[in-house]
Amino acid sequence: MALRTGRCLCGACSYEIDGEPVVVAICYCTDCQRHSGAGHSTGAMYAESGIRLSGQPATYSMQSRAGNTVTRLFCGNCGSPLFGKNSGMPGVMTVTMGTLDVSDGMLPQVEIFTRTRRDWDRPDPAIQSFDVQPDWKPEDGI
Repeated sequence: MALRTGRCLCGACSYEIDGEPVVVAICYCTDCQRHSGAGHSTGAMYAESGIRLSGQPATYSMQSRAGNTVTRLFCGNCGSPLFGKNSGMPGVMTVTMGTLDVSDGMLPQVEIFTRTRRDWDRPDPAIQSFDVQPDWKPEDGI
C-alpha cells in the first residue's frame, strides 16, 4: 500500500494518504478553472478514510450544476487548493495533484468537461474524454 504526502505552499496544512487513487482525472469545468486559476485542475480521487490531515484548512461549499454540494478545502493562510468533496460521491475526496510531494507514476486516466476546455489547453488523445461529468461512481472503476 502506497503512502503519499503533500502540503500547501506555506506548510500550514499537510496530509498523508494511504492507498492508491481510485482515478486520476483532468477537469476542465469552469468551476475548476476559476478555483485553480488555470485552464483545468488535475486531481486524484482517494477513499476519504485513507486521508489524514494536519492543520485547519478553510472550506468553501457551493452547489454544482448537477445539484450536488461541492466543498473545496484550501489553506486559509496561503490559499493553496488541497481537496475537493462532492456530495454525489460520498466517501471519497479529490486531492489537488500539485500539492503532492511526489506524484511519480500518477498519470491522468480521464478528462471531463472537455466542452469547456480553453482553446490554449491541449487534450491528451491517449486518455478517455467526456464532454461533461460521466454518470460514474468510484466503485465502477475506470
